[in-house]
Amino acid sequence: MVDRNVTINGSNIRYREFGNSSGTPKHLLFLHGIGSSSDRWIDIPVAFSKHYHTVAVDLIGFGGSDCPDLDYTINAFRKFVLDFMSSIQIDDGKTTIIGHSLGGYIAAEIAIENRSVVNSLVLIDSSGMLDRPTPLLNEYLAAAISASPEKVKRVFEQLVAQSWRVFPILVDVFINRINRPGAKHAFESAFINSTNTKIGLKRLEGIQDVSTLIIWGKNDNLIPLEHSKLFEQAIRNSSLEIVEDAGHAPFAEKPAIVTEILHEFFRSE
Repeated sequence: MVDRNVTINGSNIRYREFGNSSGTPKHLLFLHGIGSSSDRWIDIPVAFSKHYHTVAVDLIGFGGSDCPDLDYTINAFRKFVLDFMSSIQIDDGKTTIIGHSLGGYIAAEIAIENRSVVNSLVLIDSSGMLDRPTPLLNEYLAAAISASPEKVKRVFEQLVAQSWRVFPILVDVFINRINRPGAKHAFESAFINSTNTKIGLKRLEGIQDVSTLIIWGKNDNLIPLEHSKLFEQAIRNSSLEIVEDAGHAPFAEKPAIVTEILHEFFRSE
């Protein structure tokens, strides 16, 4: 693994790269959720680096990337990811985009609007079907804007299936990053846009030729399980895998299971 930085439209962007970009025929691009970073994917990107060129990026406004003063809309994120893909030369149509939550919404929009850069799609507990924030999403926003260890811990414990899976370092890292200049604005701006704007079922039907895997934690309290069915029904060329005993980020709670699900999907392409 190499920790790298690249300048995109004047902003410094952090990303992690695994595997040899010249020695593998396909790329995997991991897009994290709101308030998160590329680190949240733990060891999953490296697990695929022997056979794929894998990249996990900190979205603009999050993680270790710059937080410029802009409107963090889904369309702005889509354009950012396209510029990032172009900059590191993975816009050749051989990239599988793996998006979690907000990252899933962005990935779906890229598949709809920029089909030529996408080989296949993995949506994990994806947003994009909300017309208003869920109660837990509102609690998450409040905890981000007025970050205290108690508030953040209480929210994080509701994001997982078992509260003991929330380690103190997760809370500490979140608070440290959300207190960076511009980070709270990025969070709130992205939150408002992504939780009040739907992709639209008709638009999702436009990516029928994109092989799509949908993964959902059965105990997701942030974006309920029924949303997975909406994605599955709208995207005809899709399959759904539900992960037992997992909340909003099943890849973090059940990494071995999710890695095997991903292996099966990639083998079937």
